[in-house]
Amino acid sequence: MSILMGDDQAIQHLKDAVAEGQNWYISLLEAIKLWVGTEEDYEDRHYRYLIDGEAFDWLLLAERLCREIDGFIPEKEKTNLLFFDRPPVELGKDEFQRLIGKAKYKAYLNYLYGVLVEKFLILSVIDEIRKRRRVLGLLGDGGIADEAHKQIYGATQSVLLRRFRKERGYSQRRSIGIGEFDEFIYWLFKQRMRISDKSLVASDTKRALLKLRGCLKPEGYR
Repeated sequence: MSILMGDDQAIQHLKDAVAEGQNWYISLLEAIKLWVGTEEDYEDRHYRYLIDGEAFDWLLLAERLCREIDGFIPEKEKTNLLFFDRPPVELGKDEFQRLIGKAKYKAYLNYLYGVLVEKFLILSVIDEIRKRRRVLGLLGDGGIADEAHKQIYGATQSVLLRRFRKERGYSQRRSIGIGEFDEFIYWLFKQRMRISDKSLVASDTKRALLKLRGCLKPEGYR
């Protein structure tokens, strides 16, 4: 999958802006706004930035673009951004949105709530089940993921994964890659929106956000 013309321009903008002395993070966000492609093969890896045409993993694109200016970014700042979602520049929500563009910001929110927050909802339910088991003297975690998925989505994780792959026409493999896993999580999010009433959706989302905020800041700004 070759680089699209718009993406080539985005990369050039990033390199030029950094060469002219502009902050690398601001330059990177501007390049993200210019980026066109939704996925690509680059060097030794496949990158998929947009899930279902609507959920944008901006940090994955940031990681890809950082490879274009490797050596011009303080290593600690890059690590903090890509691994801990801690940007080197304090930005408000409106400024972050302006820099990456309204369309990408909206898609980023879809990813935030549909993938990241959904993962933390599952983790929070797993923790609750684990605590209940410990009260009963049960220390093993066998089947805990299936139990959590059944509680949230009405079926075990394995059953849901088979349904997802059948719907998408994917092979029923034993393993699952990061890209497919994120797509599966976003599919689960949509299932929850479909089967749950509004009050339950709201309470589940609040619970997941509380757990997420206890681990890291969810936004691309602080």
